[in-house]
Amino acid sequence: MENLAQKQTNTGKKPMTKKRTIHIDMTPMVDLGFLLITFFMLATHFSQPNVMDLGLPAKSPTPTNTVIDFRNQITFLIGKDNRIFYYQAESKDLNKNVLKETTFEGNQIAKIISNAKKAAPIPDIFTVIIKPTDDSSYKNFVDMLDNMAITQNERYGISDIKPIEKDIYTSAIEP
Repeated sequence: MENLAQKQTNTGKKPMTKKRTIHIDMTPMVDLGFLLITFFMLATHFSQPNVMDLGLPAKSPTPTNTVIDFRNQITFLIGKDNRIFYYQAESKDLNKNVLKETTFEGNQIAKIISNAKKAAPIPDIFTVIIKPTDDSSYKNFVDMLDNMAITQNERYGISDIKPIEKDIYTSAIEP
């Protein structure tokens, strides 16, 4: 004590006091965080995934090689940038002039399908063939399936695009 008093009188300053560190107890904050997480997990409901029902036929034990006349079918090629093309011709007659373009707006596709089905020789076996290209979007594919539901056409197929169709599609989208 004497040294401290001497130092104080010698220098004229107050003695240095030891600084305390501030300590914050985070335990209540962590408890509150877990309570909030638990509350929100129990109080909310998770959204159900939207699923589209695809009615697929049962596999038959014997494969059938049914060839449908081109007048009883229509083929849609789903392209990039919301473009869709269709044709109703045989593969050997397919060219750039046969390939027609339409849009997804309104009920354009439904009208095309309905008109082609009315003009078909045997409307009971009228089939729509959907061929998405590598450039197409999933949304456009779903829109096409929605059009199948709108027209109540239960006979449709989803297939890969053939090389001849790809060549004609490529020439149709080029400026």
